Amino acid sequence: MKKPRAAVGSRPRKQTSSREEKKEHALNSSQARPTIPDACAGTTPEFPEAPAGQARRQEEVVLQASVSPYHQFRDTAEVTVFRKSLLSWYDLKKRDLPWRRRAEGEVDLDRRAYAVWVSEVMLQQTQVATVINYYTRWMQKWPTLQDLASASLEEVNQLWAGLGYYSRGRRLQEGARKVVEELGGHVPRTAETLQRLLPGVGRYTAGAIASIAFGQVTGVVDGNVVRVLCRVRGIGADPSNTFVSQQLWSLAQQLVDPARPGDFNQAAMELGAIVCTPQHPHCSQCPVQSLCRAHQRVSHLGKGQRGPRECPVLCDFLPYACQVEREQLPASESLPGSPDVEECAPNTGQCQLCAPPTEPWDQTLGVANFPRKASRKPPREECSAICVLEQPRAPGGARILLVQRPNSGLLAGLWEFPSVTVDPSGQHQRKALLQELQNWAGPLPATHLHHLGQVVHTFSHIKLTYQVYGLALEGQAPVTGTAPGARWLTREEFHTAAVSTAMKKVFRVYEGQQSGTCKSSKRSQVSTPSSRKKPRPGQQVLDRFFRPHIPTDAPAPHSTA
Repeated sequence: MKKPRAAVGSRPRKQTSSREEKKEHALNSSQARPTIPDACAGTTPEFPEAPAGQARRQEEVVLQASVSPYHQFRDTAEVTVFRKSLLSWYDLKKRDLPWRRRAEGEVDLDRRAYAVWVSEVMLQQTQVATVINYYTRWMQKWPTLQDLASASLEEVNQLWAGLGYYSRGRRLQEGARKVVEELGGHVPRTAETLQRLLPGVGRYTAGAIASIAFGQVTGVVDGNVVRVLCRVRGIGADPSNTFVSQQLWSLAQQLVDPARPGDFNQAAMELGAIVCTPQHPHCSQCPVQSLCRAHQRVSHLGKGQRGPRECPVLCDFLPYACQVEREQLPASESLPGSPDVEECAPNTGQCQLCAPPTEPWDQTLGVANFPRKASRKPPREECSAICVLEQPRAPGGARILLVQRPNSGLLAGLWEFPSVTVDPSGQHQRKALLQELQNWAGPLPATHLHHLGQVVHTFSHIKLTYQVYGLALEGQAPVTGTAPGARWLTREEFHTAAVSTAMKKVFRVYEGQQSGTCKSSKRSQVSTPSSRKKPRPGQQVLDRFFRPHIPTDAPAPHSTA
């Protein structure tokens, strides 16, 4: 048997892996896009201000000087009201979550930091309801940093399977090993050192660990906090813009409660998660409604009035018309307390924190006009031919072939069915796929390779269409040997192995062909030849145009069992 060669299309896959690694690094670094140097922002005796922290404070002063007062808090009294209102609400309404219980009840600082660290990494781009079960199983298996450091990557991937963004688990273990092997088993105590020393820990994660576990007075900005701050201060510009992101971090640092920094940060995130939600916010339940610019704007527009302290450049998103209108108003009718246009944008006449004039206010959205949704580049489309190769009569029960992905890049270290990247036109994909299968398992009968359907799975920036094939080795001697990086598993072992969600969907297509059913899910579109309805005569022309492509070199599909 030959040593397996690089699969067809492996070079494009390497390119994909590189881009995926960059994407996931940015994800794990959370709000790492701003170029402000991260540092300890605490001023308590436990966290003396470092030179980097002084530079950040100087930068915040510059930021505040260049921003309209409309987007800032007027004075310390207003900040104090915000803190008190938010924390009082949090004490009454916070959700009972396993990582909060563990952090609150843990006396050992390193174990507490580890508990927070795991939860924050898992919660990146993942819903709380999904994380709870994963977090519970993780902490049961590896309750300490030392336990995680001694685990294998295979074990980590196996437990992480299905959670997505798989490099998070790998970097979490790398960080645990660094703490154990290089830092004497002690987690760095400040946001600055956490971000500098630990792999996969960005500005947000570092701030969350430092404030919740160690009580450092440092603000955090995640997606929920972005939404809250943009609405509270009427920030309509793109939050991913460097200047806007810097201002949001500055606001978060200004607001964080020095007596309860960890609770305050969790309260701000909790508010965005359960009250100040993206689509249908519950403004009547908001503890800081009286300080919310977005709510004020909606209320006054509903009454046919302009907000009492509306940014002059923000008004109707028409800065010059707004300025002329203000000049024509009698002094008695001018907006009380509104800053001049020069104060809002002293250099350009256009506020950098307001939405651009090209994006008018949508009355139907209300406060959901904030924050502005950044334009996303559509995911790149790729196509792959993949095969479920099974030995139905193998000793000890039916077995399927899995191969392991490289240890870096997209889905690093996970197991998958043999596959090749192919041209969407479908030319020669059966031949390329059969060659790949033979590289792993030796000579195989080409006539038994059947096309079963397709699965469309969307990763963070890739829309990948799997053309699913099946090959059952009936009536021939069992294949016992495999090349390095491949293994035969029972169906039960497959379901507990370190495989991605996409592979489970592919396997459902294979099982569906055997049982005559096929399931689909929200994130994937599953299509099988037997499930497509026969078109009516009047629709045949259109159906030929829109029908998903089935390779011309594939035989008529049927069950392989």
